Parts: sequence; structure tokens; C-alpha cells
Amino acid sequence: MDLSLSTTDVSGVTVLAVGGEIDVYTAPRLRDKLTEIVDAGSYRVVVDLEKVDFLDSTGLGVLVGGLKKVRTHDGSLRIVCTNERLLKIFRITGLAKVFDIFPTSEAAVA
Repeated sequence: MDLSLSTTDVSGVTVLAVGGEIDVYTAPRLRDKLTEIVDAGSYRVVVDLEKVDFLDSTGLGVLVGGLKKVRTHDGSLRIVCTNERLLKIFRITGLAKVFDIFPTSEAAVA
């Protein structure tokens, strides 16, 4: 499975919709996209994982790296996720306490 990435601007927040699988092969594309967003001056980012089927430790590392990037600019990186398998990964790794996780993009942007 490939990785799809698309961005939209909602009230000054960049929403990055991700689809497919985030693994050791596709994670570099996600990292590059997050870097591109921050380099463009967007420091309020929402990563929508609603269409993600699989997330491994490499993908988690990319999300943590993205969070660090926006925080150096006093920004935020919020996650949209309702997939119980993915939420379990966030809970087990302790990252559910690091990221603000929302059920919808609208809630994350608000």
C-alpha cells in the first residue's frame, strides 16, 4: 500500500490528511512533507490519520520529529484518529500523553 498526502488550510491551520500505510518505506515521505509545511511557515499543524491503515515505530518517530519542529516555533501538532488499533499504539507507547488526539479535523482545528 502506498501513502497519500494532501494539505488544506483551515483558519490558518495546516491540515495534513494522510492515507495508506506509514512504515519504514513510506515514513520518509511523511517526514519530508512535515518539514516542507514547517519550512513554509506553518506552525499550527493537524495530522489527520483517519485513512491510515497501518502505523509502525518509524511513523511514530516521524510524528514526534514533526512535533519537535513545530514546538521550536511555539507551534502545535495535533492528531486526528479514531482507529482503535492506532490509538492503542499511541497509548502503549505513552504518546497519547504527548500528542493532543481528536476525533475530527474540525475539533482539532478549533
